[in-house]
Amino acid sequence: MSNNKSANVVWHHGDVSRDDRRAVTGQSGCTVWLTGLPSSGKSTLAFAVEKLFTDRGQVAYVLDGDNVRHGLCGNLGFSADDRAENIRRIGEVARLFADAGVIVLCSFVSPYRADRAGVRTMHDAIDLSFFEIYINTPVDICEQRDPKGLYKKARAGDIKGFTGVDDPYEAPEAPDLEVDAANQSVAANAERVVRLLSERGIIAAS
Repeated sequence: MSNNKSANVVWHHGDVSRDDRRAVTGQSGCTVWLTGLPSSGKSTLAFAVEKLFTDRGQVAYVLDGDNVRHGLCGNLGFSADDRAENIRRIGEVARLFADAGVIVLCSFVSPYRADRAGVRTMHDAIDLSFFEIYINTPVDICEQRDPKGLYKKARAGDIKGFTGVDDPYEAPEAPDLEVDAANQSVAANAERVVRLLSERGIIAAS
């Protein structure tokens, strides 16, 4: 998944280990990747989880799909190639955050399994935890919510290549956690994410 074309570059290791950082923060860094259809509730859940972690005294940060396109990925469109590059960049940033000891909450449609698998692989390569969370919300519910009116524009043909309308969404086959955002509350689902990380040893049990 790497597009590294730089020559003569070597990773510079510092003097602070992950164990050193954990001793300071009381947590291990990891990436929590929330994927699902547009308007499925990914960002709402990510920010709710971030608040729960912050209230517990843990260090967490949300990388949100729209937010990163204001800067880091502002030069990318929505073609398959641009979407793949978008996810690659976010994966690299998330990996740096996680290595620093932060719980990174990534909220992205990320419709293609191969792209998500690539992010998991880049974390596995340096022994960092990666958790895929599937926000399983039916497309008709997503359309009813649709705060930006994008489904309506896609149905009218004003937007081409829109995930869930004329572009596919490849649901995770074995997510670490699947949540029902249509029938379960945001608070209940946020607690499930926190519990998952506690069970996996990322944070101490409450």
